[in-house]
Amino acid sequence: MLTNEQLNEFEKLGYIKGDVVLSDTEVDELREELDLVMSGKSVKKPVLNRNLVDGEVDYGMSISQKETVVQIVNIWMASDLFYQHACNQKICEEVAQLCSTDTLRIWHDQVQYKPPVTGGPTVWHQDHPAWPIIQPASLVSAWVALDDAIIENGCMWMVPGSHKWGDQQKYLGTDSNFMPYHKQPDLLPEGVNTKAVPFEIKKGQVGYHHCLTWHGGTNNRSDRKRRAIAVHYMPGHTRYEPTGSHPMEAHVNVKAGEILKGNDFPVVYKKNSAVML
Repeated sequence: MLTNEQLNEFEKLGYIKGDVVLSDTEVDELREELDLVMSGKSVKKPVLNRNLVDGEVDYGMSISQKETVVQIVNIWMASDLFYQHACNQKICEEVAQLCSTDTLRIWHDQVQYKPPVTGGPTVWHQDHPAWPIIQPASLVSAWVALDDAIIENGCMWMVPGSHKWGDQQKYLGTDSNFMPYHKQPDLLPEGVNTKAVPFEIKKGQVGYHHCLTWHGGTNNRSDRKRRAIAVHYMPGHTRYEPTGSHPMEAHVNVKAGEILKGNDFPVVYKKNSAVML
C-alpha cells in the first residue's frame, strides 16, 4: 500500500513512481505475449493495433513525425496474461488508494512501443480530454515499463501539478524539442510552472499518473526498445456521458448518467473481496 507521503506527493504533482511490481520472468512473459499480438498471431484481437503515425487521436495519443510508435488498445481482450496484469493486486490496491474508491474497472489499456532508432515522440497531451464520455475526470493510469524507460530511449516526461489546471488540451502544444508549451498562458492559474521533468521508470516498475496530468515523450534514438503497458483505471463512481461520436461508445451498454460497467469494462478490484480471473 502507498504511504501517506506518497499519497500527498501524488496530490501535489499528479504522478508518482511506485515499486518494481513485475519480476524479470513476468516481464519476459509479457514481452513474448506482446510480440504475438503485434504480429497478429494471437487468437483473440485487441480493439486497436496501429502505428500512431496513422493520425487518429481518438484514444488520446498521436505523434508528430513520420516515425514509429506502436499503440495497442485493449490488449487485455486479446491476452489472458495482460488481463491478469490489469488485475495485479498491488497495482489495483494502490490505484484504488489514489482514486479514493473501493471499486476499480478497466476503462481501457494501451501498449506503447518505441522501437530502437526510429521510435517517434508522442505529443504533449492530457488523457481525459480524449475520453469525454466518462465523468468525472478522476481516473488514474498505471504505467509499467517492459524495458528500462530512460531519457535516451524516449521515457515519458511530466509537468508537475498540471492535473490541477483543468482541461487545457486545446491549448497544449509541443515544441521542436518535444517539450510542452501553452498557447494562451494567461488562461493558466497565476504563477504556475509548465516546465517538464523526466519520468524515468525501471523495467518492471510502475508509475502512476492522473488523467489530467500533462505528459509526453521524446523520440527513441537509442539502440534499445522502449515497451510499456498502461492500464487506465476507472473508480467505481465513473459515469457514462455519451457524445455520439467516441469509438468506445460501441462497447457501452448502459444509459447516459449511469455508472459505466459491463463486460468490456470489467471490475478488477473490489475492496475486501476477491476478483475472479
